[in-house]
Amino acid sequence: METIEYVTLEVADPTAAESFYTTAFGLGTQLRLRASEAPTTGFRGFTLSLVVSQPADVDALVDAAVEAGAATLKPASKSLWGYGGVVQAPDGTIWQIASSSKKDTGPATRQIDEIVLLLGIEDVKAGKQFYVDHGLAVAKSFGSKYVEFATGSGPVKLALYKRRGLAKVAGVSPDGTGSHRLVIGGDAGSFTDPDGFAWEAAASAPTP
Repeated sequence: METIEYVTLEVADPTAAESFYTTAFGLGTQLRLRASEAPTTGFRGFTLSLVVSQPADVDALVDAAVEAGAATLKPASKSLWGYGGVVQAPDGTIWQIASSSKKDTGPATRQIDEIVLLLGIEDVKAGKQFYVDHGLAVAKSFGSKYVEFATGSGPVKLALYKRRGLAKVAGVSPDGTGSHRLVIGGDAGSFTDPDGFAWEAAASAPTP
């Protein structure tokens, strides 16, 4: 089963970004940073989701991110599916922080149960087929709207969503041009998908 070992965010200031992510989320090797001045404007076509066990954990991570310099795109609140909020890091990356639970079961922690990379693409069916052809197995599929892949024991999960739908979930305009400022490191090999998202072979990637 193909896995994703990490995602690399291309940022203008890696030192500042590392300080933010260490303070806000405490993420380790599953998140890497790389200097880049590649032109980019507006929505970059992806979000990263931090899945936690209860609303108190959502609030703890959202508060930590905002205190570290993130902007609030959607305040944490209850919804049909659970509880969550959306913030934008100083480097421009959009983070969803969510729990499927609507009730707390214990004291707040900052433990992250799962990291999910959601790629906003134009044609979900075509994207699904592209990734199946590259060795990824489908875990869940909802027609032309959403696909989730089985990425085994890897620390990062992968899902595809319609670009406009993902932008709406994130609370931003779907408009955007230029670089995604994202590289996905896994064992599926090195390639670029039809929507311009770049992958690299994790085994050959430089250690930060």
